[in-house]
Amino acid sequence: MTTAVLKLCGVSKCFPAPGGAVEALREVSLELAAGEFVAITGPSGSGKSTLLHVAALLEPPTSGEVWLDGEDVARLSERQLAARRGGKIGMIFQKFCLLPHRSVLDNVLFRFRYTRHPRAAARALACAALELVGLRERMEHKARLLSGGEMQRVAIARAIALPPRLLAADEPTGNLDRAAAEGVMHCLRELNGRGATILLVTHNEALLRHCSRHLRLEDGLLVNQ
Repeated sequence: MTTAVLKLCGVSKCFPAPGGAVEALREVSLELAAGEFVAITGPSGSGKSTLLHVAALLEPPTSGEVWLDGEDVARLSERQLAARRGGKIGMIFQKFCLLPHRSVLDNVLFRFRYTRHPRAAARALACAALELVGLRERMEHKARLLSGGEMQRVAIARAIALPPRLLAADEPTGNLDRAAAEGVMHCLRELNGRGATILLVTHNEALLRHCSRHLRLEDGLLVNQ
Protein backbone atom coordinates (compact mmCIF):
# COMPACT_ATOMS: atom_id res chain seq x y z
CA MET A 1 0.00 0.00 0.00
CA THR A 2 1.34 3.42 -0.95
CA THR A 3 2.07 5.77 1.95
CA ALA A 4 -0.03 8.95 1.91
CA VAL A 5 1.92 12.15 1.38
CA LEU A 6 -0.20 13.84 4.07
CA LYS A 7 -2.50 12.38 6.69
CA LEU A 8 -4.40 14.29 9.37
CA CYS A 9 -6.10 12.20 12.05
CA GLY A 10 -8.68 13.89 14.28
CA VAL A 11 -6.88 17.23 14.20
CA SER A 12 -8.23 20.06 16.34
CA LYS A 13 -6.74 23.51 16.76
CA CYS A 14 -7.69 26.02 19.47
CA PHE A 15 -6.51 29.59 19.90
CA PRO A 16 -6.72 31.49 23.20
CA ALA A 17 -9.04 34.50 23.22
CA PRO A 18 -10.33 36.91 25.90
CA GLY A 19 -13.80 35.37 25.81
CA GLY A 20 -12.53 31.80 25.85
CA ALA A 21 -10.65 29.53 23.47
CA VAL A 22 -11.64 29.65 19.79
CA GLU A 23 -11.80 26.23 18.15
CA ALA A 24 -10.58 26.82 14.58
CA LEU A 25 -10.48 23.11 13.62
CA ARG A 26 -12.59 20.32 15.07
CA GLU A 27 -11.38 16.74 14.68
CA VAL A 28 -10.44 17.08 11.02
CA SER A 29 -9.26 13.92 9.26
CA LEU A 30 -7.82 14.12 5.77
CA GLU A 31 -5.56 12.01 3.56
CA LEU A 32 -3.74 13.07 0.39
CA ALA A 33 -2.26 10.52 -1.97
CA ALA A 34 0.74 11.31 -4.14
CA GLY A 35 -0.25 13.30 -7.22
CA GLU A 36 -3.60 14.57 -5.92
CA PHE A 37 -4.73 18.16 -6.40
CA VAL A 38 -7.14 18.81 -3.53
CA ALA A 39 -9.04 22.07 -3.01
CA ILE A 40 -10.63 23.13 0.26
CA THR A 41 -13.23 25.88 0.21
CA GLY A 42 -15.34 27.51 2.88
CA PRO A 43 -16.45 30.91 4.16
CA SER A 44 -14.08 33.36 5.84
CA GLY A 45 -13.28 32.20 9.36
CA SER A 46 -14.09 28.56 8.64
CA GLY A 47 -10.53 27.43 9.40
CA LYS A 48 -9.11 27.02 5.88
CA SER A 49 -5.80 28.80 6.46
CA THR A 50 -5.43 27.20 9.88
CA LEU A 51 -5.85 23.77 8.30
CA LEU A 52 -3.25 24.56 5.66
CA HIS A 53 -0.78 25.88 8.24
CA VAL A 54 -1.17 22.72 10.32
CA ALA A 55 -0.71 20.57 7.21
CA ALA A 56 2.41 22.54 6.24
CA LEU A 57 3.89 22.13 9.75
CA LEU A 58 3.70 25.86 10.42
CA GLU A 59 1.31 25.37 13.34
CA PRO A 60 1.10 22.36 15.69
CA PRO A 61 -2.36 20.92 16.29
CA THR A 62 -3.89 21.22 19.75
CA SER A 63 -4.84 17.54 19.47
CA GLY A 64 -4.78 14.84 16.82
CA GLU A 65 -2.01 13.58 14.58
CA VAL A 66 -0.21 14.92 11.52
CA TRP A 67 1.69 12.45 9.35
CA LEU A 68 3.98 13.50 6.49
CA ASP A 69 5.28 10.74 4.24
CA GLY A 70 4.42 8.14 6.86
CA GLU A 71 6.19 10.02 9.66
CA ASP A 72 4.38 11.20 12.80
CA VAL A 73 5.60 14.80 13.05
CA ALA A 74 4.78 14.99 16.76
CA ARG A 75 7.88 12.86 17.34
CA LEU A 76 10.16 15.43 15.69
CA SER A 77 12.27 18.07 17.39
CA GLU A 78 11.98 21.73 16.35
CA ARG A 79 15.13 21.34 14.28
CA GLN A 80 13.76 18.24 12.56
CA LEU A 81 10.45 19.99 11.89
CA ALA A 82 12.29 22.89 10.25
CA ALA A 83 14.19 20.40 8.11
CA ARG A 84 10.96 18.72 6.98
CA ARG A 85 9.37 22.08 6.15
CA GLY A 86 12.42 23.13 4.15
CA GLY A 87 12.93 19.83 2.39
CA LYS A 88 9.44 18.43 1.81
CA ILE A 89 6.95 21.32 1.78
CA GLY A 90 6.58 24.21 -0.65
CA MET A 91 4.37 27.07 0.56
CA ILE A 92 2.60 29.63 -1.63
CA PHE A 93 0.97 32.63 0.07
CA GLN A 94 -1.72 35.03 -1.12
CA LYS A 95 0.53 38.09 -0.69
CA PHE A 96 3.49 36.61 -2.63
CA CYS A 97 6.03 37.37 0.16
CA LEU A 98 8.73 38.46 -2.29
CA LEU A 99 11.70 40.75 -1.70
CA PRO A 100 10.61 43.66 -3.94
CA HIS A 101 14.01 45.20 -4.59
CA ARG A 102 15.78 41.92 -5.32
CA SER A 103 15.78 40.14 -8.66
CA VAL A 104 13.39 37.37 -9.60
CA LEU A 105 16.29 34.90 -9.45
CA ASP A 106 17.37 36.09 -6.00
CA ASN A 107 13.82 35.59 -4.74
CA VAL A 108 13.80 31.99 -5.94
CA LEU A 109 17.29 31.37 -4.56
CA PHE A 110 15.93 32.38 -1.15
CA ARG A 111 14.47 28.85 -1.06
CA PHE A 112 18.01 27.54 -0.56
CA ARG A 113 19.05 29.81 2.31
CA TYR A 114 19.15 26.98 4.88
CA THR A 115 20.35 24.19 2.60
CA ARG A 116 23.81 22.96 1.76
CA HIS A 117 23.41 23.27 -2.00
CA PRO A 118 26.44 24.79 -3.73
CA ARG A 119 25.63 28.13 -5.35
CA ALA A 120 25.89 26.72 -8.89
CA ALA A 121 23.55 23.82 -8.11
CA ALA A 122 21.03 26.13 -6.40
CA ARG A 123 21.12 28.51 -9.37
CA ALA A 124 20.51 25.65 -11.81
CA LEU A 125 17.49 24.45 -9.80
CA ALA A 126 16.13 28.01 -9.50
CA CYS A 127 16.47 28.60 -13.24
CA ALA A 128 14.72 25.29 -13.96
CA ALA A 129 11.83 26.32 -11.68
CA LEU A 130 11.55 29.68 -13.43
CA GLU A 131 11.51 27.86 -16.76
CA LEU A 132 8.58 25.74 -15.54
CA VAL A 133 6.52 28.82 -14.63
CA GLY A 134 7.47 30.68 -17.82
CA LEU A 135 9.64 33.39 -16.28
CA ARG A 136 13.22 32.43 -17.04
CA GLU A 137 13.60 35.39 -19.40
CA ARG A 138 12.66 37.77 -16.56
CA MET A 139 14.95 36.34 -13.89
CA GLU A 140 17.11 39.49 -13.69
CA HIS A 141 14.12 41.84 -13.34
CA LYS A 142 13.38 43.35 -9.94
CA ALA A 143 10.36 41.68 -8.34
CA ARG A 144 8.61 45.02 -7.77
CA LEU A 145 8.43 45.61 -11.54
CA LEU A 146 6.37 42.49 -12.21
CA SER A 147 2.60 42.17 -12.53
CA GLY A 148 0.64 40.47 -9.77
CA GLY A 149 0.31 37.27 -11.78
CA GLU A 150 4.04 37.23 -12.49
CA MET A 151 4.82 37.80 -8.81
CA GLN A 152 2.71 34.80 -7.88
CA ARG A 153 4.47 32.67 -10.47
CA VAL A 154 7.80 33.71 -8.93
CA ALA A 155 6.41 32.59 -5.56
CA ILE A 156 5.46 29.25 -7.12
CA ALA A 157 8.95 28.88 -8.62
CA ARG A 158 10.44 29.55 -5.18
CA ALA A 159 8.20 26.88 -3.64
CA ILE A 160 9.14 24.21 -6.21
CA ALA A 161 12.83 25.01 -6.72
CA LEU A 162 13.49 22.22 -4.22
CA PRO A 163 10.83 19.79 -5.49
CA PRO A 164 8.44 19.39 -2.52
CA ARG A 165 6.48 16.34 -1.51
CA LEU A 166 3.57 18.68 -0.71
CA LEU A 167 2.79 22.02 -2.33
CA ALA A 168 0.53 24.03 -0.01
CA ALA A 169 -1.21 27.05 -1.54
CA ASP A 170 -3.06 29.57 0.66
CA GLU A 171 -5.49 31.65 -1.47
CA PRO A 172 -2.84 31.97 -4.23
CA THR A 173 -5.20 33.87 -6.56
CA GLY A 174 -6.85 36.07 -3.93
CA ASN A 175 -4.99 39.25 -4.97
CA LEU A 176 -5.21 38.64 -8.72
CA ASP A 177 -7.61 39.58 -11.47
CA ARG A 178 -9.42 36.82 -13.34
CA ALA A 179 -6.90 36.46 -16.17
CA ALA A 180 -3.90 36.36 -13.82
CA ALA A 181 -5.72 33.89 -11.55
CA GLU A 182 -6.33 31.58 -14.48
CA GLY A 183 -2.65 31.80 -15.40
CA VAL A 184 -1.60 30.81 -11.89
CA MET A 185 -4.07 27.92 -11.81
CA HIS A 186 -2.84 26.73 -15.21
CA CYS A 187 0.68 26.74 -13.77
CA LEU A 188 -0.42 24.69 -10.74
CA ARG A 189 -2.25 22.25 -12.97
CA GLU A 190 0.87 21.82 -15.09
CA LEU A 191 2.88 21.06 -11.95
CA ASN A 192 0.24 18.58 -10.82
CA GLY A 193 0.47 16.92 -14.22
CA ARG A 194 4.19 16.46 -13.56
CA GLY A 195 3.38 14.65 -10.32
CA ALA A 196 3.18 17.41 -7.70
CA THR A 197 0.81 16.82 -4.77
CA ILE A 198 -1.10 20.04 -4.12
CA LEU A 199 -3.33 21.20 -1.27
CA LEU A 200 -5.11 24.44 -2.15
CA VAL A 201 -7.38 26.55 0.04
CA THR A 202 -9.52 29.14 -1.71
CA HIS A 203 -12.80 31.00 -1.43
CA ASN A 204 -13.15 31.01 -5.23
CA GLU A 205 -15.18 28.01 -6.32
CA ALA A 206 -14.62 28.89 -9.99
CA LEU A 207 -11.13 27.41 -9.58
CA LEU A 208 -12.38 23.96 -8.62
CA ARG A 209 -12.43 22.72 -12.20
CA HIS A 210 -8.64 22.65 -12.06
CA CYS A 211 -8.61 20.27 -9.09
CA SER A 212 -9.10 16.53 -8.77
CA ARG A 213 -10.97 16.62 -5.43
CA HIS A 214 -12.96 19.22 -3.51
CA LEU A 215 -13.59 19.37 0.25
CA ARG A 216 -15.34 22.04 2.27
CA LEU A 217 -14.76 23.47 5.73
CA GLU A 218 -17.62 24.86 7.79
CA ASP A 219 -17.04 26.08 11.35
CA GLY A 220 -13.85 24.05 11.61
CA LEU A 221 -15.48 20.83 10.39
CA LEU A 222 -14.53 19.09 7.14
CA VAL A 223 -17.63 18.09 5.18
CA ASN A 224 -18.53 16.28 1.89
CA GLN A 225 -15.39 14.15 1.80
